[in-house]
Amino acid sequence: MANAPAAGHALDVLALIARRGEPVPAAAIARDLGLPRSSVYHLLTVLVDRGYVRHLPEERRYGLGLASYELGSAYQRQAPLERMSRGVMDRLAEATGQNAHLAVLHGRDVLYVIEQRAPGRPLLVTDVGVRLPAALTASGLAMLAALPAAQVRALYPDRAALVQRDGRGPASTTQLRSELQAVRQRGHAVEDGLVTPGLGSVAVAVLDHNDYPVAGVAVTFAQADVDDVATARLVGAVRKAAAGLSTRLGRAMR
Repeated sequence: MANAPAAGHALDVLALIARRGEPVPAAAIARDLGLPRSSVYHLLTVLVDRGYVRHLPEERRYGLGLASYELGSAYQRQAPLERMSRGVMDRLAEATGQNAHLAVLHGRDVLYVIEQRAPGRPLLVTDVGVRLPAALTASGLAMLAALPAAQVRALYPDRAALVQRDGRGPASTTQLRSELQAVRQRGHAVEDGLVTPGLGSVAVAVLDHNDYPVAGVAVTFAQADVDDVATARLVGAVRKAAAGLSTRLGRAMR
């Protein structure tokens, strides 16, 4: 905490608002945490900008934002998701002979939570705990394509929110929307050597009982070793794994 006081204070602000159960004035936050008002206003500005806190100007109070809700609900989803997914990912890697991974969406990033490596396959950058820009990955595109359009617009309000790699990847929100439409039409997402040259991926979203994308199932393969017929078989295996997880997760969350 001593090495990152601002981060600690920001978490203290979130914890205080969460404990209160209702929006809180900035002055009360400063008083209860023993922080200067100027520091609290700076922290609140950052938290509002990131979506973790919402400002209610009419009441001059601050409450938890959508990002805080998503973070909490993601934790509740992720625990059963990981338990249910482990065997599925093992079987997917065994059936395809390719590396299989499971990722969840966190803001504009994907976070990899399971990485099942197949024997003899190359090591990947998508190890457990790694984050990558969602719009550059098959898993991320699969999940973004299943989100409501309004949420995609909130995540990517303009081109400044997009990240490219070596000049590749969506360069505008129009290009991103076009790519997501293509994902919806195909029923799966693809990534063509963008994360690691020479490696491609196919992915399908895992949906909960409300059809909300809680994860992305993907396999990654050496493009030189896989032709169109083999790719179609990989897509079929990934779809089967994602559909099975969607069914199991839907039953568990009802």
